[in-house]
Amino acid sequence: MSSWRVLGLLSGTSMDGIDVAAAELSTAGDGVVELRPLGFAEVPYPPALRERLQAALPPAAVDAREFCVLDTEVGRAFADAARHGLAEFGGADLISSLGQTLYHWVEDGRARGTTQLGRPAWIAEATGLPVLADLRARDVAAGGHGAPLAGVLDALWLADRPGPVIALNIGGIANITVVGGPEPLAYDTGPGNALLDAAAARVTGGAAAGDVDGRLAAAGRVRPELLERLLADGYYRAEPPKSTGKEHFNAAYLDEVLRGADLDGPDLLATLTELTAATVADACHRHRAREVVASGGGVRNPALLAALRRRLGTGVDLHVSDDLGLPAAGKEGYLAALLGWLTWNGLPGNVPGTTGADGPRLLGSLTPGTGPLRLPEPAAGPVRSLRITHPTTLEAE
Repeated sequence: MSSWRVLGLLSGTSMDGIDVAAAELSTAGDGVVELRPLGFAEVPYPPALRERLQAALPPAAVDAREFCVLDTEVGRAFADAARHGLAEFGGADLISSLGQTLYHWVEDGRARGTTQLGRPAWIAEATGLPVLADLRARDVAAGGHGAPLAGVLDALWLADRPGPVIALNIGGIANITVVGGPEPLAYDTGPGNALLDAAAARVTGGAAAGDVDGRLAAAGRVRPELLERLLADGYYRAEPPKSTGKEHFNAAYLDEVLRGADLDGPDLLATLTELTAATVADACHRHRAREVVASGGGVRNPALLAALRRRLGTGVDLHVSDDLGLPAAGKEGYLAALLGWLTWNGLPGNVPGTTGADGPRLLGSLTPGTGPLRLPEPAAGPVRSLRITHPTTLEAE
């Protein structure tokens, strides 16, 4: 049984920094792939680069020079993060990078294109390892949304649990994967932390990038009239598959919604927290979920989890993915590692039912490392399930 060590990299829509996750992946027969987490970390962006990325988000206009600078500087930051991961968690055979999404072009309900920053050549040059990147574009070219790609991990990982079960990721944008229905289905439900982060920066004059531990929201009360205005956004009524991002749910969007409103900071954060909980819970109820397994930065917000638990009600079990062996903080990094392993072994990395693509596709483009590319023989058959394993006590010692 051959195994491969893969380092997964990505930065989410919150643009806080770069998630790094190291994993050992191998086939275990009968269509089972085993993923052994080796460690994960978050490497913050340099403050000046984060500010520059935030300033480039829509509706800002970015010229060719600024685009080139950002693509290069993000590539260098990812290279530094990769070096950190290799030093911290040991060597790897492959690096898989989901990059930093800058713009996701959706028009008339269809994804037309997607742009991720972080030139992989900088990662390959810094580490000497092959780098798989640009993982979303092929799915978009095949008629899909290129997101959420988490559907492939979730559909495999939760395949044996009694359904319907929903895997929920709360990043800047919240997305779900429905497992146990007629076919796997995944889509973005709407804002996760995106509007919360914009509101926290707004009410603190830029001193806070987010509502740490949900303290602002916990001190406020939900304003029903504002919540109703927020819920009137047409995105929530669109049929899946669908995707969105900060090109829609951003600071300018918040300014427009708040025009003429009179409310203080805590009430604003409480209402936006309720918005995320309401839109996620509505989607979960729509698919008659019996269990929700949550991950992403939002699970560190007790005010958000409390609102979500209340909205889901007593008939739905809410867990954090750590309870099932997959660290919530590192899940998207492990997703990147899994996507890299799949392409490396000649296996598709998308699930058409989760993105809307015309069919399964091999994802990404490979940048060679120091030596020539030597890919393994393609896998003999499809993967049907994912097993999370952990080192034994003896191995850990």
